[in-house]
Formats: sequence, structure tokens, C-alpha cells
Amino acid sequence: MKQQPLISKSELAQRFRDLIDPAFVIEDSETQRPYECDGLSVYTEMPLLVVLPETVAQVQEVMRICHHYQVPVIARGAGTGLCAGAMPSPDAVVLSLARFNRILQIDPATRTARVQPGVRNLAISEAAGELGLYYGPDPSSQIACTIGGNVAENAGGVHCLKYGLTVHNILELEVITVEGERVVIGSQGLDSAGYDLMALMTGSEGLLGVVTEVRVRLLPTPEVAQVVMVAFDSVQKAGDAVGGIIAAGIVPAGLEMMDGYAIQAAEAFAKAGYPLEAKALLLCEVDGTREEVEEHLARVESLFVELGAIATRVSHNEEERALLWKGRKSAFPAVGRLSPDYYCMDGTIPRGQLTYVLTEMQKLSEHYGLRVANVFHAGDGNLHPLILFDANVPGELQKTEEFGARILEICVEVGGCITGEHGVGLEKIRQMHAQFNDQELSLFHGIKHAFDPRGSLNPGKGIPVLKRCQEYRSLDHIDEPSTAGGAH
Repeated sequence: MKQQPLISKSELAQRFRDLIDPAFVIEDSETQRPYECDGLSVYTEMPLLVVLPETVAQVQEVMRICHHYQVPVIARGAGTGLCAGAMPSPDAVVLSLARFNRILQIDPATRTARVQPGVRNLAISEAAGELGLYYGPDPSSQIACTIGGNVAENAGGVHCLKYGLTVHNILELEVITVEGERVVIGSQGLDSAGYDLMALMTGSEGLLGVVTEVRVRLLPTPEVAQVVMVAFDSVQKAGDAVGGIIAAGIVPAGLEMMDGYAIQAAEAFAKAGYPLEAKALLLCEVDGTREEVEEHLARVESLFVELGAIATRVSHNEEERALLWKGRKSAFPAVGRLSPDYYCMDGTIPRGQLTYVLTEMQKLSEHYGLRVANVFHAGDGNLHPLILFDANVPGELQKTEEFGARILEICVEVGGCITGEHGVGLEKIRQMHAQFNDQELSLFHGIKHAFDPRGSLNPGKGIPVLKRCQEYRSLDHIDEPSTAGGAH
């Protein structure tokens, strides 16, 4: 049974208006509407209130007020997440960090940058580019997604194979606890004494604290970077080629794969020159000195031909390289051309299981009568199947959710996991029991309790309630009522 609130909505709103510019305390439902969901809009809910503080002191006071009156808090960045991790609830305050949008410092000597959580991912590289530096993780939504959200979900990107995920590219976090205390986790050094709380906080999906500042690592811009585009006449051959390249000891800067549906959609949008007759396409980027790139490109192109490629093409300048990546990075929205709605999944598998899992997905596609466009980070096994459906057809959303759940379960069965970068949120909470047993989930709850004893931060997300785990295990398919509207 939910505890009755200790303060009325109007009284709480007034407390916030005494603290923050009243224009940034949103109480009316019409203005709250943009906050009803994140990028996964099949799940929607209206919040109690939305507040947009501007200073760390204001965030601290918001947290203290909510803690005192036992009001749940859901931190939100740009809302580009894809797991319903920032979906509100009617008894919770949405704490938006959108106004925390300043780059505080770029230090070329230490190759680091101090940024606020509302800074866009791409803006860091744009600002650091003048110094010959850039920020490595580059999710496809980097033009819009914010660094705070990247930390919350441990975002990756097309270059994460060589340069790592968010967790590998940050050094220090300033975090506000549920009680409103300010703590600094990590340091400017390469390591810190004690438990690795940085790794714990990264990917914690707003369940443990509110990030108000991030110190990121910056990388020197490579002297040369070139992409080889490789076409295959079957998805299986492309999958096998991924393993072949890695087995040869080559670690590309990026190694991405798209199937036929994704190729058609991306090419129609980006006009990148993708071969429409191909059943699968790999984009393999190598970077480094000019001599290194020339040597690796020749070897990579030769290997792909040996592994069954029907065509290859190498970018010859930065414009061509950017265009080839534009097609891949715009593939998600471009797939909207193929279907009224699509449901983007996110799971990770061992590279050696790529061909098997793709084959199983094709069987599931036939079983459910739903098409799948595959776009994913092939090099590190992070799959992003896009299940195409029509939310206006009765029962089709539920069938799509069941299909997606089965894909995630296959990922676990072959030794992978249910997420690679999108997070668990509300979307994958039923699949947590497929990957973790009750004892492991109890440990998660113990960590949550240590940071947030009342469970006030982003409640209902990430970790299933233990008493319901047996209920989840007994279900053969998803049947929880959805508050869904349309889907993207």
C-alpha cells in the first residue's frame, strides 16, 4: 500500500517556487505533457510536478524537500532514453537537469573536461575539437542526448569497440544523494582508493543519486580515420565476418552492421551510397597514423573478401566517411519509413553467437508475423533489433513486446545479457529474472537500500520487487496492462 503524501501538490509546488524561478516549476498537465515519457513512448504517465533547477544548491534543496515529505523523485536528462527509465509516476516529482547545460572547463594538459549533466554529448567534442581532442562515446542520438543520461545508462556508440562505453571515459562525478547531500565520486587520477563507486553509479539509471557534474576523459583526434563499407549477400556471412575480423587480431575503431531492411531505410534517408541489393552491410572504421591506417585498411579489405563479401568501398575523405556514418546513425529514425511503429530492443551477446542469434530472430520473426530490421554494434555484440509493427492493430503491441522479450531471453541463453546500453528501466524489468536469480537480485536491493533506504529515487525501475520475482518467473509472456499511447 502506498503511503499517503505528507504534503499537497499545491503546497509542494509553492515550496519549489520559493526556491526556483516559478516559470520552471510546472504544475499544469498541458505543460507537463512533454515529460510523460522518454524515447520509448509506448509507456506514458503524467508526473506530480516537474521542476527545472539551475544550480546545485537548488537541486540539493529540492532533494531535501522531497525527502522530508517522502515524495519520490525521477531525474531526467534529454528524454532520449529507450527503456522507459525516465517515465514519471503520478506521485513523483520529475527533476529535469536540462538547465545544467554548461561546459565548465576543458583542460588540454590532462585531456579532461568538466561538464554539467545537461550538456549534449556531441557538444563536448565540438568544444574540444579546437584543441585537437574529442569525447569517445558517440551514441547515435549524440546530437540530442545529454552526458547525464549517458552516465545513467552507460551509453556506448559506434566507436565503443575500441574506445569503450561511458564508464571507460569518465573520471569523476558530483552526485546529490536522496537526502540532498553533495558527494564526489572518483578523482582526476587513474584510480581511487576504496570501492569502485564510479562503476556502480554509471549505469545505475537514477536509482542511487542525481548527477550534477561529470569529468570526462578526452582523446586526441586521430591523424586519419577511414571507413570500409562491406556488402554481403546474407546476414549469416556478415555475422561470421565480424568474428573473422576480430579473430585476426584487428580491433577497428568501429564495426557496425545493418540488414536489408535497415539498409533500404537508411539509404532512402541519408543517400550514403549503400548498395540496396545487399542483404547485410558492415561499416568498419580504422584510425591512427596515416601509415597504420593504410596498412590496416588493405588487410581488412582483403580479409572481408576472403570472408565472403560481394562488394567493398573505402571512404577517401572526411566528407565520405561522415556520410557513411550518417546513414548508420540515422538508421533508427529512418526505419520509421518502413512501418507506422517500431520497437527498439537492446541486448548483448558473445560475438561468436552472432550468426546463431540472428538465425533465431528470423525464426521468431516468421513465428510472430512481424518484420525485424537489425542495426547494431557488431564488434561488441550489442544488438538493436527494430521490431516493425502497427500500434493501431489490436493486440499487435502485446505481440511485439512478447517477441522482444524472447529476443532478450535468447541473449541470456547464449551467455549474453538483456541490455548493452539502453538500460533496464521499466521496459526490461520482467527479463531481469531471466538473467539474475533471487539471491543476486537481493544484492541489488541491498545496494539500492544503502543509497536510498525509502526507495524514493526512480521507483519501479531497474530492479524487480523481490516479492514479485516468482510471479515474473511464472509468466510465459508479457501481459501487464500498458499505459501506452503510440510508439516510435
